[in-house]
Amino acid sequence: MGKIVIAGGTSGIGFATAKLLSDKNNIIILGRDKSKLDKALNEIGKNVSGKSVDATNKIQLNKIFSEIGSFDHLVIAITGRKGMGVFKDLDLSDLRDGFEGKFFPQLQTAQASLPYIGKNGSITFITAISSQSKAVGTAGLGALNGAIELMIPTLAKELKPLRINAVAPGVVNTPWWDFLTPETKSEMFKQYAAAIPLGRVGEPEDIAHMIISLMENKYITGQIISVDGGLSLGQ
Repeated sequence: MGKIVIAGGTSGIGFATAKLLSDKNNIIILGRDKSKLDKALNEIGKNVSGKSVDATNKIQLNKIFSEIGSFDHLVIAITGRKGMGVFKDLDLSDLRDGFEGKFFPQLQTAQASLPYIGKNGSITFITAISSQSKAVGTAGLGALNGAIELMIPTLAKELKPLRINAVAPGVVNTPWWDFLTPETKSEMFKQYAAAIPLGRVGEPEDIAHMIISLMENKYITGQIISVDGGLSLGQ
């Protein structure tokens, strides 16, 4: 597939994607935390390089992409957890921070890439199943991820023949959940597993395989693909 940039590639889904692709491709991972970036590069080892960049900073993004030059595919795995909570108690300034931490950085990254990404390549956004699940406590997160997803079909038309898609992961065992104690996280995952038709929470590699499929399939664009073990099917 060639030269692939993964924004938010230092952990979780972005890291898993970089690792799976590194055997046969030239991978560049972007991350804000230099120590996490160095650790990820060391763990992946071959065919990978990295650049430290704050995706909330448009000037930094433009500079980094000018340094990267032409490439083939972009994965935007930038995430955040702000904006979670039941609506009556939801701090709207926290939700605003959630948009500032994920919605705008994802869009800025995509914009900054456009002069350099090949016209026959792809951009894959990573959203979340909260946009569809209607679970209690996720109205804010659903709005944030849904806002990204609403743009996907329009971007696919505007930016054609560049392919634009999104992957909406369900509950996945990533550092996103590290705000919980190990005991609480384990119990919560058991509860989710009982509600998920496939009987388990996801692993980052489950999502990474779909991301790679969207890169490889040259006849799919404007789509949001759920990878959630059936969670969004409801009870």
